[in-house]
Amino acid sequence: MGDRSSIEWTEATWNPTTGCDRFSRGCDNCYALALAKRLKAMGQPRYQRDGDARTSGPGFGVTLHEDLLDLPKRWRRPRLVFVNSMSDLFHAQVPLEFVARVFRTMEETPQHTYQILTKRARRLRRVAHHLDWPDNAWMGVSVEDIDSIDRIDDLRQVPAAIRFLSCEPLLGPLGNLDLSGISWVIVGGESGPNFRPMDPQWVKDIRDQCLDAGVPFFFKQWGGRTPKAQGRILDGRTWDEMPEISESLLSLST
Repeated sequence: MGDRSSIEWTEATWNPTTGCDRFSRGCDNCYALALAKRLKAMGQPRYQRDGDARTSGPGFGVTLHEDLLDLPKRWRRPRLVFVNSMSDLFHAQVPLEFVARVFRTMEETPQHTYQILTKRARRLRRVAHHLDWPDNAWMGVSVEDIDSIDRIDDLRQVPAAIRFLSCEPLLGPLGNLDLSGISWVIVGGESGPNFRPMDPQWVKDIRDQCLDAGVPFFFKQWGGRTPKAQGRILDGRTWDEMPEISESLLSLST
């Protein structure tokens, strides 16, 4: 599971937990919720616990997978690893002790670089001081609209080596961003049959603020009925900027 990924800004996924609940507008058309329903119907054993029908769905109940905690130790080639593409590590139903064990695995595998993303920025801020933050752990928050902008302030209080924003699906303008303490910004449009269109000016405003602040900017997609429906060209080019990774890791992963 997970040693390859089609997500443009990572190389692999690792899901020591699966399942989640809708938390904000960005969750309305959650790809993971729809995928979990299909996986349950196919009999995939990791997606048999149902979530609350009001906020989650079939196969998407929060589930801990202790047998996957050591999975990255079996990957010989160093890689960028997105942690919990099918869940949220800082969900209230994930015990802090289990989160700490995930962090322990990251610390014990310094050859990899881990990208953690959450919408639950308040819990992240409250428990961050209970965790040991290795240098290879990047921490991000989803910021899909102006109502979620406070997550950036929570993130700034977390002692991660790299702090990043994922503005996907971008559902509105974000206004003037305070990018102090932020090392990376990802922007992307929504995909799927019920996708909500993204105004190009929203993207350009964020891109220009990143350029002014010297923050790497990554444009993932315009979105549409499929993720690749409208491509990922912005102003005549792709934008694939990322934070610097140590030269030793880069040499090992090529």
